[in-house]
Amino acid sequence: MSKPKSKEDLRGIRRWRKRGYYSERSLVKKLLHHGFEAVRVPVSNPSLSPLPDVIARKGMNVYAFEVKNASYYAYFPKQEIIKLFQFLEKFIPLPKDYLHPILVAHLKKRWIFRELSWSDYETEKFSKSESIKKRQHGNWRLA
Repeated sequence: MSKPKSKEDLRGIRRWRKRGYYSERSLVKKLLHHGFEAVRVPVSNPSLSPLPDVIARKGMNVYAFEVKNASYYAYFPKQEIIKLFQFLEKFIPLPKDYLHPILVAHLKKRWIFRELSWSDYETEKFSKSESIKKRQHGNWRLA
């Protein structure tokens, strides 16, 4: 049996969740401002279902975003990355050229976007996790 959480632990968890919620909502607003149709997927806890944090569409292109809020370093476990690809494969009946899995790091005021490669997914080239650091550059921009 696990030890009950203290009030301080619970406050920390709530603060951490609020940061993630804020970043997801901010991303949706940014996407809408740039002409995308976008929604936040409200999942209250980590789930085995392949659901991204945010789903967006622009023209025929569909985007699945996994969003992390951090100060310097955002960490994305392999399972979360795989869930992005699984969501796009299972629920969006379009060729892969139109499906875009994207990791998003909201690092204070800086946003870094990294689109993931379908060939890396299909050949299982992902390591145990992916990370984005504040000093790095992304490979995808809002347009």
